[in-house]
Amino acid sequence: MGHRPGGPGCTGGPLVKSVTGPAEEVVVVGAGLSGLAAALYLTGAGCSVTLVERADDVGGRVGRYRFADYEIDSGATVLTLPALIDDALAAVGADASNTTPPLRIRPLDPAYHARFADGSELRVFADADRMSAEVARACGPDAAVRYRRLRDWLGRVFRAEYDEFLAANFDSPLDMVRYRDKRAALIELIRLGAFGRLGTRVTRTLRDPRLTRLFTFQALYAGTAPEQALGVYGAIPYMDTALGVYFPDGGMRSVAETLAGAFTDAGGRLELGTEVTGLDYRRNRARRVLLADGRALPCDAVVLTADLGSLDRFGARPRRGLRASPSAVVAHGTVPAEIAQSWPVQAHHTIDFGEAWDRTFAEITPWRGGRLMSDPSLLLTRPALSDPGLYLTRGETRYEPFSLLAPCPNLDSAPLDWDRLGSAYLRELLAVLEERGYHGVAAQFTVDRLDTPATWLDQGMLAGTPFSAAHLFRQTGPFRTRNLVRGRENVVLAGCGTTPGVGVPTALLSGKLAAQRVVGENRGVRTRAPATVRRPSGTEAVN
Repeated sequence: MGHRPGGPGCTGGPLVKSVTGPAEEVVVVGAGLSGLAAALYLTGAGCSVTLVERADDVGGRVGRYRFADYEIDSGATVLTLPALIDDALAAVGADASNTTPPLRIRPLDPAYHARFADGSELRVFADADRMSAEVARACGPDAAVRYRRLRDWLGRVFRAEYDEFLAANFDSPLDMVRYRDKRAALIELIRLGAFGRLGTRVTRTLRDPRLTRLFTFQALYAGTAPEQALGVYGAIPYMDTALGVYFPDGGMRSVAETLAGAFTDAGGRLELGTEVTGLDYRRNRARRVLLADGRALPCDAVVLTADLGSLDRFGARPRRGLRASPSAVVAHGTVPAEIAQSWPVQAHHTIDFGEAWDRTFAEITPWRGGRLMSDPSLLLTRPALSDPGLYLTRGETRYEPFSLLAPCPNLDSAPLDWDRLGSAYLRELLAVLEERGYHGVAAQFTVDRLDTPATWLDQGMLAGTPFSAAHLFRQTGPFRTRNLVRGRENVVLAGCGTTPGVGVPTALLSGKLAAQRVVGENRGVRTRAPATVRRPSGTEAVN
């Protein structure tokens, strides 16, 4: 590995290690958000980039499921920090307003609607005044003062860590003290108490258990319980509750499609339905990317976005002893709109909390002996309430897309037979919703797709979880699996398993950080003539 100046987005000026040798021909494996971002930054830096994806669509964990008369987002439904999308597009001189079609992203207001076992409800607004009023209404004026205090602390934690920890490459944990800006950020985080426990800090500040849940459930994104999560993960609830949650017209899948279109318009080559079987090495350099159809793509460097559970076949062994995050059961389908309109909550995102809380985390997050939730807390997603264009009509009945997510243990902690258990567990969850007032959901929810830990495992995901490695202290920040592959001179990782971690904004940052490892300082934008998209049928479509 060599050293080049910090690339796009770097601050503080440290020299970061990068691949050695030429970096003119780069192959990016996987067209999820991290792969798309990496491809855009590399193309903008003057590289000739080929992006290969085994699925028929782009998006990865932010993709789509197609059914007879509708489509639905297959993965993440929460979008924060949309400016990172603008940054990736700007790398090739594009912006959301001039893509075809234009990408329109709107704030969700409220971001979430929380419902509790005692019948009370809370909406989450990004605006501090509106949220204070909501907290005062539901929990009293003293709670509103406490909310302001917590919001201020979460914001200071976020600002202290973003540039130097979330949006930066690390060559070593010693970077935290070796470079002035990182050292200053570390000192500020220590001063803020950000290496204490998040759950303890939030509970002590807010006191009301309903508010505590609303500002700590995001620890699940990091793969740990609130009482175990470090305060630095306060950045996640800050993004969710203060910086705003957004939704693009047409669904989350529109983000990936827009990034892909900008990439091909800038001269990049995208191959869909193309399975990569391995990398051909000469000594420690990848020389060719091997495809299932018998072809081989020559390369100067490779950006690999495969899940940590699939790295072996690419000659990039994952770190030993990784602990995986909890997993999830997710059901996708449709419900009659008239029935859904009678439900107790009308919101894009509803978090329906069970009465238990600490017990829920104790059940799904232990590394051995995990269990299904005995008192489920569930995420309900109804995107047509924000984008009416997603409604569909069958005969004289109008339907809306509907997704139900239930956290569950991963296969390492609970090796359950999900092929046998999945449908029965879904019936139990729907019965719980019926009891909570979501009448008609058990009988009228037409399920077109059920994802379980077995589904994720079949896709090569670590321990059957789409949330990859848990953000334990030894698996986070400079201690997370590095994006430079040990013993490989020109292979770089991107995606939620490597730095900076799990989530939509972090996936976009991961692609940017991977591009830095390949080219170092951004060498400027170079636009080529539009390229073709090679589809599995062999037909060619001009983007």
